[in-house]
Amino acid sequence: MKPMQELTERQKNLLILIIRDYIDTAQPVSSKRLVEHYHLEPSPATIRNEMAALTDMGYLRQPHTSAGRVPSEDGYRYFVSQMMPNAELPQAVQHTIAHQFHQSRADMDQWMTLAASILAHQSQGVSMITAPHTEQGRYKHVELISTQGRQVLMVLVMIGGEVSQQILTLAEPVTQERLSQTATRLNALLAGLAVDTITSLTTRPDALDQDILILIAQDMRRTSESSSGEIYTDGLTNVLSEPEFAESDDARRALKIFEERSTLQDLLARTTINSHIGGLQVLIGGEGGWDELRQCSMVIARYGVPGMATGTLGVLGPMRMSYAKTIPTVRFVASLLSELVNDTIVGE
Repeated sequence: MKPMQELTERQKNLLILIIRDYIDTAQPVSSKRLVEHYHLEPSPATIRNEMAALTDMGYLRQPHTSAGRVPSEDGYRYFVSQMMPNAELPQAVQHTIAHQFHQSRADMDQWMTLAASILAHQSQGVSMITAPHTEQGRYKHVELISTQGRQVLMVLVMIGGEVSQQILTLAEPVTQERLSQTATRLNALLAGLAVDTITSLTTRPDALDQDILILIAQDMRRTSESSSGEIYTDGLTNVLSEPEFAESDDARRALKIFEERSTLQDLLARTTINSHIGGLQVLIGGEGGWDELRQCSMVIARYGVPGMATGTLGVLGPMRMSYAKTIPTVRFVASLLSELVNDTIVGE
């Protein structure tokens, strides 16, 4: 394929017009349609020649049974590269979405469900969101509650919202007063620390403090390692009605990843592992790494607070998805969720 900058201005405009038309109609685009429908100035012969050149460059392809052209993966990539920097939701839509979030309860499950619904509605694709989880376990608070005999309930809260509870059996009975004093000292000592820092702390003079500190570090590490984040999805019926999914077993196979949550978690984790918060990625045709997605596109972004609590959100649809709506919607919802995580979970 020739470098993108070798396209003439007319070829650029023509390519974008063809892709927009195909996204709207799902029908191969002919030179006759372009001239008649869009009242183009160049002659039909000139348009045909330009379409042939774009096909030779790899931006368009010609289905066997049609005289028209459809975009190739490289054509879509060019289209996305041209529109991504400037794609924004209309102010009225931004205000409506922001209002929906601010009207909802300060509840993570409700936020995730709402975000999934908004993404699916705006994009007409399948939305997916992972709940925010701590990138590395950071301590927030512990409570130690005497239950009976030598047994103590330890309630551990980490920055990011994870809460774990476990029953400890101590070497000897301890009063509630002493347990509360231990919790107070540890809360002052450990506030905001990562699990690796807690593990490296020197031995505490109080044996009970030291024992609880070790158990806290173990519990934090276990919680962080097992926290993959619940996945919220919506909009599956949106894509089932699209011709690509009705007619292609390959496209329908992509939807099976929503039945296998571990595969979906792996996909989201691997595609965003090196991306920054708010950074947006568009995967077209699986980008050679995901065979199940070769007929699809995904728009994915990370949200949250770096080093504290983060999650991933995205939309899957046919390669013919409405990038002009999906890209700014994903970007805007990611920014809203980042604000909510910062204000509510992290508490900064």
